[in-house]
Amino acid sequence: MTDKRNRNPIGGHVPVAGGLAATGISYAEDIGAEAVQVFVANPRGWATTSGSPRQDEEFRAACGARELPVFVHAPYLINFGSHTKATADNSVSSLRHSLRRGREIGASGVVVHTGSATGGRDRATALAQVGLLLAPLLKELTREDDPWLLLEPTAGQGSSLCSQVRDLEPYFEILGRHPRLGVCLDTCHVFAAGHDLAAPGGVKRTLDELEAIVGPGRLRLIHANDSKDVAGAHKDRHANIGSGHIGDAPFADLMTHPSTDGVPLVIETPGRKEGHATDVARLKELREGTG
Repeated sequence: MTDKRNRNPIGGHVPVAGGLAATGISYAEDIGAEAVQVFVANPRGWATTSGSPRQDEEFRAACGARELPVFVHAPYLINFGSHTKATADNSVSSLRHSLRRGREIGASGVVVHTGSATGGRDRATALAQVGLLLAPLLKELTREDDPWLLLEPTAGQGSSLCSQVRDLEPYFEILGRHPRLGVCLDTCHVFAAGHDLAAPGGVKRTLDELEAIVGPGRLRLIHANDSKDVAGAHKDRHANIGSGHIGDAPFADLMTHPSTDGVPLVIETPGRKEGHATDVARLKELREGTG
């Protein structure tokens, strides 16, 4: 493993419908991934599965042999700010399942969207509920092999609770800055929320602000996605690396900022295997300074 790979492993979200090891590892190899992200449940539903100890062990062994950091993305329906009791209760059960499955497959972190205030309720009320529901789940993370819980700010649509970097401060405060609470920064989301990464110095300003608010070592994963829309559009529409409004250069800047040292980059870009391999290769070129 090279020093530069150690600094920023680059990979992608991989499909696992045919099995964690059989499908996920094969896809990771085909796209040249140095890190992987997976779903461990239906991303658009509440149903959960117990998993297979044999497949879990095969997956852990394969990732260990290839030195692949692993991350889990929790289902999209989770919203701890919801006014609906069923959604709030299901959010707790779903995230608890993702955290448990994350430990079982050796994941470094579990990514969850920061949600929104629904039903016309005010932001303070929704955030208070976030604290009540999330804090007990964080308290369950007591083992050394437990994953981090990684908050992913959204693009700022609707009544989003957390989209700009400054929105993370009340989130962290209400959760007591738990030692296993971290951040997954999605470049498309933060750009859409109004942080112009493509502007001169835009990446540095954004990452400086992030570290000042959450503290060093809290940024644990980056979703590397270009944006089909302009900065501040509040639209979550991913584009392939270099083909959107962010462009190539900000991704190179991202990988030289001190706060990203050791932080993996995972793509969630449009297309299938060949396109994903191209995006991974492009990010590696930018990391190596050859592109």
